[in-house]
Amino acid sequence: MSVLPQTSVSEITITWPKLPEDFVLPDDPVENLEHPLLANALRQALTPQLCQDALISANFALCAAINNRPICKAPDWMYIRPVAPWSSPEPRRSYTPHTEGPIPLMVMEFLSDTYGEEYSMECQKRIGKWYFYEQIIKVPLYAIFHPQIADLELYALESTRYQIQTPDSNGLYWIPGLELFLGVWEGTRDNRTGNWLRWWNANGELLLWPEERAEKLTQRLRDLGVDPDS
Repeated sequence: MSVLPQTSVSEITITWPKLPEDFVLPDDPVENLEHPLLANALRQALTPQLCQDALISANFALCAAINNRPICKAPDWMYIRPVAPWSSPEPRRSYTPHTEGPIPLMVMEFLSDTYGEEYSMECQKRIGKWYFYEQIIKVPLYAIFHPQIADLELYALESTRYQIQTPDSNGLYWIPGLELFLGVWEGTRDNRTGNWLRWWNANGELLLWPEERAEKLTQRLRDLGVDPDS
């Protein structure tokens, strides 16, 4: 997939206000029922240390203001750390970098059969996701995953532009800040058989999902001659 050339823009002013309480967020239906499963699987494999003080979200509003106009995009998966605990009794609706904490370490988009604005550099009539992540928020890492064809692209912000990264010999990408590898794994979970994104540690060991950890513990007990149900 080729990246659209950057659209020139004369002058823009970027500010970081919190989302106004009366701002109406898009109430779009979930584009693909697989996307929440992919996002949940990524979070559930992370260690407690990586989840502590972190905002790990799926389809959640990431905000800035461009020329005083609030702009929100909702990455399919986003990791931010550290973020102060949410103290309001109302559900959190959005996150504004610099005002509420650091910029995200990483955002991800999961592609469907038809492409949306994941590669869009549009910044005139509307703001494309690529332009928003690269030029406005300046997210260090941007991943684009097409689960149907097991295609994962990772882009790193180098100077002012995203540059595509090259995986290692195992097809894995090193993610600085998480100190983990990210790659594609094929298998079954949540009644879905297909391609998933998964984490591996620095030693190349797969980070297990909770049910896999439980199964591994059960097998270990059985190997020791202990009845896990007793």
